[in-house]
Amino acid sequence: MEFDAIKQLEATQFLPVVKRHPVALREGRGSRVRDIEGREFIDLMAGWGVTCIGHCHPTLVEAISSQAGRLMQTTNIFYTEPQAELCERLAAITPEGITRSFLVNSGTEATEGAIKLAHRATGRSKFVSTENSFHGRTIGALGVIGQDKQRAPFLPLLNTPTVVPYDDLEAAAKAIDGETAAFIVEPVQGEGGVRVPTDGYLTGLREICDTSGALLIVDEVQTGIGRTGRMLALEHDDVLPDIVTLGKGLGGGFPVAAFLTTETVAATVQLGDHGTTFGGNPLACAAANAVLQVVEYEGLVERAAYLGAELTKKLENFAAANPELAESVRGRGLLVGLVLRDDELAASIPGRALESGILINVTAGRVVRFFPALNIPHKDLWEATERVLELIVR
Repeated sequence: MEFDAIKQLEATQFLPVVKRHPVALREGRGSRVRDIEGREFIDLMAGWGVTCIGHCHPTLVEAISSQAGRLMQTTNIFYTEPQAELCERLAAITPEGITRSFLVNSGTEATEGAIKLAHRATGRSKFVSTENSFHGRTIGALGVIGQDKQRAPFLPLLNTPTVVPYDDLEAAAKAIDGETAAFIVEPVQGEGGVRVPTDGYLTGLREICDTSGALLIVDEVQTGIGRTGRMLALEHDDVLPDIVTLGKGLGGGFPVAAFLTTETVAATVQLGDHGTTFGGNPLACAAANAVLQVVEYEGLVERAAYLGAELTKKLENFAAANPELAESVRGRGLLVGLVLRDDELAASIPGRALESGILINVTAGRVVRFFPALNIPHKDLWEATERVLELIVR
């Protein structure tokens, strides 16, 4: 199909809740994708961090293909080898003490499960989150996120959340009380503008939650699976949460997510408290197992740490040389934001970048987010970054 035909078809049949870029992608390999007209782009978005090992990694493709020819779907009333293997792998990459996992299809479903689990474990219904946080768009997730623009259209359906400033332990201590089921927090705010808290923030939250009997939920949907230079971003603070959510990069492009918890919290649930039709299906689990294998064998956690440091330094040098254009740089690993001073300039970057053969996005109004695959070749990363920086100064 030609692009105009696809656009016209969608105009009459697709629910108009997504603003499209004028590109129809057809294929991808590594950190490069091609559209239906044969144009090639370097991908600095990685599908919101989903394609963490690049597009169509041979190991992932083989794992999906092999499992698809064997067994794609059953139900959770049967055991399967891929699910058992994935649960074992997840226990190995999470902090000691996080031993139980439940597999779902998306990060927002993981949030839903975490909310239900915290309520069941504490008997409480109050949740505290942070300003500009993002935990998904389902009704339960919207009930705890700190972005008014996402909540406003659905206020009649939502409970009023308790929201405090990010990276503010004093505010958190005032908000978390004997009625609080859990404090839910991102170790680095992604959609909120790539905000990194001060050292000790998560540890401080852990202490506050312990004092009040509330649980600590750490949302690793965007930051997990090596993205910040650690397998999980919570490792930067060496904290043990009660519940962890994972998604995005876990499947490398295949929909799979999870929420994980301790033996103590797991002991509070009963048969039938939660369920899913597709969650934990053999195909999804085979994909996730392959991704975790590639991340380990190719040393991608360590690579994200040192390559992210190089990228951050490059962007910091740019900001220092162009203070009238760039305000600051923030991030960890290969989740880095270049904060521009002008909203209009920032808004123009994604579209102009497309014309230059780059996929990149802007979040929180004026933060250009660098979010590539963990194994992006040096050449692709530096070439794409240079093109983006050229667009900013033009």
